[in-house]
Amino acid sequence: MPQTLDGSHFPVVVVGGGQAGLSASYCLRERGIAHVVLEANQVGHEWRTRRWDSFCLVTPNWQCRLPGFPYGGPDPDGFMVRDEVVRYLEEYVSFFQPPLVEGVRVDRLRRSATGLFELSTSAGAVTADQVVVATGPYHSPSVPRMAERLRGDVIQIHSCQYQSPEQLPDGAVLVVGTGQSGCQIAEDLHLAGRQVHLAVGGAPRVARFYRGRDCVAWLDDMGHYAKGIDEFSDADAVRLRVNHYVTGRDGGRDIDLRAFAKDGMRLYGRLVDVHGSTLAFAGDLKANLDRADAVAESIKDSIDAYIAARGIEAPTEARYVPVWEPDDSQPSTVDTRSAGIASVIWSTGFTRDHGWIGVPVFDGRGYPMHWRGVTSCPGLYFLGLPWQHSWGSGRFEAVGRDAEFLADHVDASRRLADVCGVLTGAPATLGVALPVG
Repeated sequence: MPQTLDGSHFPVVVVGGGQAGLSASYCLRERGIAHVVLEANQVGHEWRTRRWDSFCLVTPNWQCRLPGFPYGGPDPDGFMVRDEVVRYLEEYVSFFQPPLVEGVRVDRLRRSATGLFELSTSAGAVTADQVVVATGPYHSPSVPRMAERLRGDVIQIHSCQYQSPEQLPDGAVLVVGTGQSGCQIAEDLHLAGRQVHLAVGGAPRVARFYRGRDCVAWLDDMGHYAKGIDEFSDADAVRLRVNHYVTGRDGGRDIDLRAFAKDGMRLYGRLVDVHGSTLAFAGDLKANLDRADAVAESIKDSIDAYIAARGIEAPTEARYVPVWEPDDSQPSTVDTRSAGIASVIWSTGFTRDHGWIGVPVFDGRGYPMHWRGVTSCPGLYFLGLPWQHSWGSGRFEAVGRDAEFLADHVDASRRLADVCGVLTGAPATLGVALPVG
């Protein structure tokens, strides 16, 4: 880390050096726009520290398309494991040498009366004409308050702290939540021979392969990943949707919770209450499993329709048949002592933390109000948010497209500022206060 950045001014400051911030940097450099990327830790920090040992991507490698640096390895249809993802980001940095400063945390962002952005950082005060916030959406681990009522001898961790089965004490493990992380961690523990109790929520699932191809490949051909959020009638609901669970482990396969149950995993509905050693579950297990299967089958329906409409030759495939069903003996409460549950993994997601941004661009839920990352505050942008514009906005697949869009907007704002300065004699820095587009 530099001794100080105090007093420095940059045309653009990019906050965050993950895939979003690096993509922004590449696109800004392509347009000749001077900037700096401030990263609180080191490139790939989230991937290094918040992913478990057996973690791998659930999207195939060919979807890794950072600007100017698409995946070029030997296994495009495979799924990069954690360390390969970190290496991909490190190689991207080596590829284009961004103006990256690691180890600098931004603590406060505000806009001055003159239109400049003022950033308080761990390396001093910095100003900028424009700012791209590329810190992603997954800031603070979210654990429900009911966790406080669990008996004290049960070890509790969040999914971002999980590394391997060996880190947990002997005994059964309760995993709460069936988003991508919860399902994959439950599988990891199950394959290691641990007794797993899984609280099943309402997340949908998708088949890994169907009719001879990865479902992702079919959906990509169908234009699913390029569909913009403004094409949905329920855009706000779309942004809050939970990702479909599936895995890229061992070449990729379905995650079938019913098959796990048949093999000894204990499934329940949503965890709704905790009192000491007693866990209470909702009676929605069957509904949640049925709903997840219905989503997976509906995706297959859309693939079938696409194949038929275009006359594509593809092998036929039998549809999924459930291998296990919950019955009336399914317990609504479990005693952790009698069940031997010694640890709990809360796979309950994250909350956003934008409290350091002192600019009024947030709605009542604390979500940044924007159109494709452009906020109502001229010169302030967000990049890397889920569904910022399309399904892939926060991912390797499409974050580059969003970065290109924002870089064009930054460039247009900069050019307008220059023109206004010449015509009016006003300082060029005031030009970013004027609307663009």
